[in-house]
Amino acid sequence: MVTGMSGAGRSLALRTFEDLGFEAVDNLPLSLLAPLVRGDAAPQRSLAIGIDTRTRGFSIDVLLAERDLLRRAGPWAVTLLFLTSDDEVLLRRYTETRRRHPLAADRPVADGIAVERRLLEPLKAAADVVLDTTMSTPADLRRQLSQRVLGGQAADLAISVVSFAFRNGLPREADLVFDVRFLNNPHYDPVLRPRDGRDPEVAAYVAADPDFAAFWDHLTGLLAPLLPRYRAEGKSYLTIAVGCTGGRHRSVFLGERLHAWLAERGLQAALTHRDVDRPAVSHG
Repeated sequence: MVTGMSGAGRSLALRTFEDLGFEAVDNLPLSLLAPLVRGDAAPQRSLAIGIDTRTRGFSIDVLLAERDLLRRAGPWAVTLLFLTSDDEVLLRRYTETRRRHPLAADRPVADGIAVERRLLEPLKAAADVVLDTTMSTPADLRRQLSQRVLGGQAADLAISVVSFAFRNGLPREADLVFDVRFLNNPHYDPVLRPRDGRDPEVAAYVAADPDFAAFWDHLTGLLAPLLPRYRAEGKSYLTIAVGCTGGRHRSVFLGERLHAWLAERGLQAALTHRDVDRPAVSHG
């Protein structure tokens, strides 16, 4: 069940689930939810069902009751996914698309967002997974959803490593965040500045920092016992974020090295350099 704030990415989420092999159904009346899942014509594929305040018969109490009934009625797993975003971002998205907010009527969009957030707060609190898309591009959202789905279907822990720039904000999905801005910055070398942390010379420059070796030993020493404990407690996904100032050199190098370290231990991990292709600034 895919729900959440209008403008937070529900339609994109449904398209992503469809690409992952799900059958996607949007704005299904709540009265048809149980028949769709339990009926004689129930699909053999997994279902992604979009539900929001525009849905006929929308009621938080009814939706949660239907979720609980479905969980007790069959062998299927039922997950309620709630998408949210900051008010300013939702307002900008509606302004850019010039769409009418479903709860704004003849009032400003900001009023509709405020009403919807109050209305949906109990639903957010009851959700199984909450994703904040404030800082997410469409590609980011697809990656997060793909990892969540694969993590839910696989028996092992789905790990994601993300490098980022602190100046662009923390990745909202991060479980662990490491700040590597203390390391020597290749930005100040005119030869290395245009390159990124995947370049061997940039990597060598960062690794030559006198404090790097000790930091790396402490970082991997911290992660080594954590990963099996996360897996043992049933955690399905883990996002490790590594940040520097501009997101091009130090964090990218550490992200690459951490990804390789995980692979050496037989752990598959997704690797994303969120800000590596964004324009550099004077102090990257």
